Amino acid sequence: MPRIKGIVFDKDGTLFDFQATWGAWSLGMLHVEANGDPLLVERLAQVLGYDLRTKRFRSDTVIAATTDVLADALLPHLPGTGKAELIQRMDARAAQAPQVEAAPLADLLDRLAKMGLALGIATNDAEVSARAHLRAAGVEGAFDFIACHDSGWGAKPDAGQLLAFAHATRLDPAECVMVGDSLHDLMAARAAGMSGVAVLTGLADRATLAPMADAVLETIADLPDWIAAQG
Repeated sequence: MPRIKGIVFDKDGTLFDFQATWGAWSLGMLHVEANGDPLLVERLAQVLGYDLRTKRFRSDTVIAATTDVLADALLPHLPGTGKAELIQRMDARAAQAPQVEAAPLADLLDRLAKMGLALGIATNDAEVSARAHLRAAGVEGAFDFIACHDSGWGAKPDAGQLLAFAHATRLDPAECVMVGDSLHDLMAARAAGMSGVAVLTGLADRATLAPMADAVLETIADLPDWIAAQG
């Protein structure tokens, strides 16, 4: 592996614990969109792959997709609702969702920056909510580059966001690592010619991620030691 000079992070499930962050948000969103109808709440939860009893997402959830994809999945069950207004409501709620850090972010990112690494974000979240979450955590300024699904470089698993990071930081993609919690993140890494490191703070388990990952870490807190071990 070439010397690592840049790291691109996924956001949800990587910087922030996915179940802890988005479970409560989804439950609130479902009740609002269903106007309190318990049968409709149950139907919408099934569409999202959210278990109302355990209050956790199933492995087949679509919640990590863009709001455009989520809207397409929900709209058949919400007659009279326009797609644009539904996306606007979801994006507005998402921007206000309290985020649970997977590790103390400010300290971790400061440590990585002191190692001389360029830092970026590649997320399928909307830019308005992604930046709001990073700002609330006090780490928006820690990143040299932020790419979201509506920033103009496409969405994962395509390589556009990752290649844009490499271009912006003047790095060879082979010198960069994509860190994420899903197969989409690892597929994007492979397509961009980057190494792929998986973390277990998202929805996928080790057995799912390991075949496509160069390494599987418990959380991003383990990242500095892993990088140091690569030389």
